[in-house]
Amino acid sequence: MVSFKQLVYALTVEETLHFKKAAERCNISQSALSTGLKQLEEHLGLQIFERDNKKVLVTPLGQEVLKRAREIMLQVNSLDELAEGIKQPLSFPISVGVIPTIAPYLLPKIFPLLHEQYPEAELRIVEEQSHVLVDMVRKGELDTAILALPYAHEGLLALEFWQEDFYWVTLKGDRFSGKKEVTSDELMQSNLMLLKEGHCLKDHILDACKLTDKQAEHGFGATSLNTLIQMVLGRLGTTLIPAMAMEQLISQNKELIAVHLSEPGPHRRIAFLIRPNFTRMGSVEALKQICKQALSGK
Repeated sequence: MVSFKQLVYALTVEETLHFKKAAERCNISQSALSTGLKQLEEHLGLQIFERDNKKVLVTPLGQEVLKRAREIMLQVNSLDELAEGIKQPLSFPISVGVIPTIAPYLLPKIFPLLHEQYPEAELRIVEEQSHVLVDMVRKGELDTAILALPYAHEGLLALEFWQEDFYWVTLKGDRFSGKKEVTSDELMQSNLMLLKEGHCLKDHILDACKLTDKQAEHGFGATSLNTLIQMVLGRLGTTLIPAMAMEQLISQNKELIAVHLSEPGPHRRIAFLIRPNFTRMGSVEALKQICKQALSGK
């Protein structure tokens, strides 16, 4: 019978095109590797590799065999993932992508809860813009990603866990700063500053306020909410921030005031994105509950 080890040997030779290097990578002797491959070829009744003293080539039939071997390896790996998926949630490492307008405000809230409820949990955090994270989840480079919706994510599932509104930030005493609600029309009279292109928060704000990109263009290229706040403090204009950022960005600056945006909400929805066949749902569900607990303060 064809053995799993023989397939590993063959795929390693295909990758290295060198028997000695392949044997070293498999931690076996070159003779043991050659014997394993000879047995594989004899069982299949075909030659996978052409070899001489100088080079190794994959035969046309060998290419088809190796293609099937890779498919078998993927299936075997999926068995390992399935086995991990039925273990205790977050008992094995998980990679999570988070966009920049969520990461600094959500992560400090969830880490204490995560340490308390799942002390063995290992999270690998990747902070990137939405389009990068969506692509990484699709390719399997990330297990999941936390994004703000709406955002295109064809082929992936969105597990929504939070909704929030935007708040207008200005200096105390400025025009409209005494209001309890601020409208889009009033924002257009306040030199509104937003993040540069590529940040989905800008698109969500434009959509919530029914504004065009040109109407909100003032020549600034800020890449973080903290930078925008510093620009507000510098009397360069005003900005909008999501509710989850209020505590960090506003509470430490007594010169600032935040006014709720009166446009219909929620202004953005927060969700985990996963692949449809993802096998570690228990861990994602556990993270969802921790995030909801952290954001609600309960």
